[in-house]
Amino acid sequence: MKEFKCIRCGNCCRWTGCVKVSDSEIDAIAAWLGMPSGRFIEEYTTLMPDRRGLTLIEKPDGSCIFLEDGEPCGCRINPVKPKQCDGFPSRWSFPGWEAECGAGQAMRTSARKSKEGVDADE
Repeated sequence: MKEFKCIRCGNCCRWTGCVKVSDSEIDAIAAWLGMPSGRFIEEYTTLMPDRRGLTLIEKPDGSCIFLEDGEPCGCRINPVKPKQCDGFPSRWSFPGWEAECGAGQAMRTSARKSKEGVDADE
């Protein structure tokens, strides 16, 4: 895969699904938010469907509870975000992610222009 450079469109944070958090991630996020870990767990997590850990809760529209809209979008916990979030799309992705991701769309356009012999920066 060509080097991925996030453009902070926030689309990956709008994709519904589990964001599993480890004990150390819970502690780091809670500290970042200035609250005890127990309170963070109560307010921002729920049990994974397989009951083998905790996941961040979602907003009613399925987006991440920590996604802040705007241009560019922001992650309220970016410096301490879970490894799962940090690993997108190099360590994990979903079929068709390039069509949803602003940077993925840019990568596809750049690759297409390269194949056509057009300078991708034009």
